Amino acid sequence: MGLFKADYLIGRGEVTVLDPGPVDEAHLDAILRAAAGERVTRILVSHTHRDHSPGVAPLAAATGAETLGFGPHLTPPGEGEGGDHDFSPDRRLADGDAVEGDGWRLTALHTPGHCANHLCFALEADAFLAPEGVLFSADHVMAWSTSVVSPPDGDMADYMRSLSRIAARGDRLLLPGHGPAHDNPAPFIAGLIAHREEREARVLEALRGAGEVVTAAALVSAVYGPTLDPRLAPAAARSLLAHLEKLAGEGAALSEDGSFRAA
Repeated sequence: MGLFKADYLIGRGEVTVLDPGPVDEAHLDAILRAAAGERVTRILVSHTHRDHSPGVAPLAAATGAETLGFGPHLTPPGEGEGGDHDFSPDRRLADGDAVEGDGWRLTALHTPGHCANHLCFALEADAFLAPEGVLFSADHVMAWSTSVVSPPDGDMADYMRSLSRIAARGDRLLLPGHGPAHDNPAPFIAGLIAHREEREARVLEALRGAGEVVTAAALVSAVYGPTLDPRLAPAAARSLLAHLEKLAGEGAALSEDGSFRAA
């Protein structure tokens, strides 16, 4: 498992691969070497961003494995950022659907927010394979950064609901799509929720202070402060747009042709 992108091999004998990543011959070879002596029979996809799902096609071609995921990317081509529009699973997984192997079972949890078709996977396994309370959290809860929530692929209201859903599970171990494992998830997830709530409060304060209709980009300085690296301003504006759309959906802001004002 690397710092920036982790994929997982689950099971024994017949192996399931979760999120084989981008198209990269060296990475594909590494997966096949890791599965040497086993048979890759299924490939799971947590969501269709380009660092997770494009590697499915070459891995499936090399192994003949069945592909599974929530479905194709939901944002049309030309909209959003980083979507893989080529992936379409052999079998679609809805919330609560299960994938089973010898001594283990994965339950799909639809957790939109970072991406509309995002799935986490709850693992039940015999003690030989894994402890209790393991969740593959993909990009919904990562280890080295908060998740990007960028409309239209991302939705802040969905993201917050999904975070609360994961927090309520009380898992003991999270295995994210990027970075190391979380062996004490509860305070970390609580911190993610508090961080977003604090950011949303600053967005609403800045919106009220503007006193007029403004774009998300116009609020970046007020919310993030003058020390923000200008190179990060476009990404910051996308995050603020997600907060503004959530506030508009809740009636605290009004949306007018892509701009916003306080309600």
